[in-house]
Amino acid sequence: MGHTFSNILYHIIFSTKDRLDMLSSENKTSVYAYLCAIAKTEGAQIIKINGIENHIHILASLKPSSSPSDFLRKIKANSSKWIHEKYPRLRDFAWQPGFSCFSVSESAKNSVIKYIDNQENHHKRISFKEELKIFLEKHKIDFDPEHFLD
Repeated sequence: MGHTFSNILYHIIFSTKDRLDMLSSENKTSVYAYLCAIAKTEGAQIIKINGIENHIHILASLKPSSSPSDFLRKIKANSSKWIHEKYPRLRDFAWQPGFSCFSVSESAKNSVIKYIDNQENHHKRISFKEELKIFLEKHKIDFDPEHFLD
């Protein structure tokens, strides 16, 4: 077969450094747009992006030659630099070094989109820490309950 066909979907979650509330209604839209632009230059597509002040959820389609680690390294580094330039008062802005990444089937895609869309309401009831713990348990990922946010 001479062609490569793929549909590799990931639900990616990452936070600001120390989960500080640095993504405000004033900058969130432009940060999200910038992340989408970086993804496009990397041959990826951000299908849905949303979050709250201290973390972001992304549903992304990556090309087969991209690893989630490389993709996240590039969008975090480029967006941090851009945020420092665009928003001088956020000169201390940084992303947390790690991330969480979960594979998504095409049949679950719409559910994940709805979940990401509903972040603001969702986090009126549950903290980021509890949300991430639920994801890790659901996906049977071992973690240290005392240090998984370090």
